[in-house]
Amino acid sequence: MQLTNAVVLVTGANRGIGRVFAREALARGARRVYAAARDPASVQIPGVLPIQLDVTDPDQVARAARDCGDVTVLINNAGVAVLGGFLQDAALESTRSQLEVNFFGTLRMAQAFAPVLAANGGGAMLNVLSIASWINRPLLGSYGATKSAAWALTNGLRHELRAQGTQVTALHMGFVDTDLTRGIDMPKSTPEAIVREAFDGLEAGAEEVLADAMSRQVKQSLSTAAAAYLAAA
Repeated sequence: MQLTNAVVLVTGANRGIGRVFAREALARGARRVYAAARDPASVQIPGVLPIQLDVTDPDQVARAARDCGDVTVLINNAGVAVLGGFLQDAALESTRSQLEVNFFGTLRMAQAFAPVLAANGGGAMLNVLSIASWINRPLLGSYGATKSAAWALTNGLRHELRAQGTQVTALHMGFVDTDLTRGIDMPKSTPEAIVREAFDGLEAGAEEVLADAMSRQVKQSLSTAAAAYLAAA
């Protein structure tokens, strides 16, 4: 899926990886970029079209699909992360709130925009996932569960959308230097590096992009006796 002359919609485009996705789409020749955020005034990116979109709000998702009927590339980037494992006091509430964005938000967007992509020749959908789709530790326990669910969703959507010619790409990476990981003391990639890998993979037709060394190491380990998800740290 080439980005030249594409019409791209990026959710959560006001900061972090989403903001870089919007900028890089323009740099690669996208004809139009919709930069979606709960507060469109928070989108400060020259050349994009800010739109109001909370992926947890069915009415706003439906309106976005109606008003942005020319989209050919959907980037499901909006996400939230709350630190903590499954046995903390607020784990149930925390997991539900993260699922609402990270899983159900992506599902709402996929359902709303699948007909749009079909009408525009198939296009592509890129879902921003994580190595937390495959490994789960107490630091990001409930978050990891939501990303595992989003990975399963992505794999299912890939097969359901194949008949209409829609490319579905999963993006996995380790920690990225954004507001979301500010309190985590771990090696981090830059958002620019991750987005370059993501778009290179998308344009090459990849169904899965492992955007950094950590994601490649974790994925490679999954079929071994020493799978990364079994290790204590």
